[in-house]
Amino acid sequence: MVSAGCGRTVEDGAAEYADSLWDDRPVVDLAFDVAPGLDRVTGRERVVFTPDLPVCELVFRAWPNKPVMARDGTAMRVTAAAVDGRAVAPRVLPAGAPENAPGTLIELPLTGCAPAGRTITAELDFTLVLGEDANDRIGFSRAPLMAWWATGFPLLAWVRGEGWAREDAVSIAGETATSEDFRLRDLAVTAPEGLAVLGTGTPAGASPGAAPGTTTHRFAADAVRNVAVTVGRLDVVERDVGGTRVHLGTPVAGTAVPPQEWLDRVERYVDRLGEQLGPFPYPELWISVIPAQSSGIEFPSALQFGDLGRGQLDSLVAHELAHQWFYGLVGNNQARDPWIDESFTTMAQAVATDQEGGYVLADIPDDSLGEVGRPMSYWGYYFGFDRYVQVVYNQGGAALVEARQRAGEERFDRALRAYLRGNAHRVAAPADVAAAFGDLPEVRDLLVENGALAAS
Repeated sequence: MVSAGCGRTVEDGAAEYADSLWDDRPVVDLAFDVAPGLDRVTGRERVVFTPDLPVCELVFRAWPNKPVMARDGTAMRVTAAAVDGRAVAPRVLPAGAPENAPGTLIELPLTGCAPAGRTITAELDFTLVLGEDANDRIGFSRAPLMAWWATGFPLLAWVRGEGWAREDAVSIAGETATSEDFRLRDLAVTAPEGLAVLGTGTPAGASPGAAPGTTTHRFAADAVRNVAVTVGRLDVVERDVGGTRVHLGTPVAGTAVPPQEWLDRVERYVDRLGEQLGPFPYPELWISVIPAQSSGIEFPSALQFGDLGRGQLDSLVAHELAHQWFYGLVGNNQARDPWIDESFTTMAQAVATDQEGGYVLADIPDDSLGEVGRPMSYWGYYFGFDRYVQVVYNQGGAALVEARQRAGEERFDRALRAYLRGNAHRVAAPADVAAAFGDLPEVRDLLVENGALAAS
């Protein structure tokens, strides 16, 4: 048990933030049927959605069709759709997808515009093709035999008080998904029997699948804004870390770092991050080690990592765990405001690993100063991934590290925890960050100087 600030403990977990849940958050049921070769998935989705603004269509995002994943052979296609029990023809728009891929934006028409507060039910059938050995969030491998997919379903792209998030996909790696938290009422993954399945949320049991030789594994979550699944020949080890049950899946052939050492690092950084940020947001955490990947990728209550060596482990584990607060608990429009999760996450990683000295504003090249708040379209169109990392991660993280030093660690961390509590289970915008640090001009001035916030 460790202190998490304000007299709280890590064991308090998700209950700390429960009062912030949107009562009318969407309710989602997802079913995935995995092919015997693990190279494709058939999916079914049901979404019950009560908008807080009038809507004339429903908008879903097909992020498996973004350029970096399409190049690896990944593709998602909606094969049937219905709204309130009436079959509809989806309108699929490219929205940044390459010419040879399905679009990334799916509109389902309504018979007429619906007022705020009217509940709408959508059902979609879809197929998902997984790129072989893809170094990304969706793929499959023959050796070791495993498949993984995250954001691998039509994602309802709603933001309370704003409406639909329609930003184009970009041609570089990085997050562009935007969604409100939803209640994952049922996640059902049917896979060949004998394979391990890691999901999202709390496990709800397993039973024989409809097809011979298959098993259906079920999960549920009270509030997540995305879903991740891994299936394969995996060893799964578990450990209770404070109030969170950690499930770690690794290939049966072994990993560069033994599983128990992975769990030791996870426990260390859940504790250290909790000291700064507050209770860990989820009761379950699912971690998959995927040899085809080279880094780490975050999802609410789930993480994907490459088969990392010890030299990479501390920074990446701390970074991806910090995303459970920044993007998981407090979301953001990742296409428009990527710094809101990546800069804060980098700062939290630096503090947790005692690496603040690696993030110094004086070391940032002059030609990248003032651009932290640029959208993903700017980096994808003009510069590329390396410059994006240099500015949004490194410069943004350095600005926040220095802001914490100028304001004083205690004052900064108190304001940061208040920001997380005040924006829990929401999609935050730059104005929310500015408001949270309104009494700390040292912080706001640095964020303005580095282009994260507009001058007031």
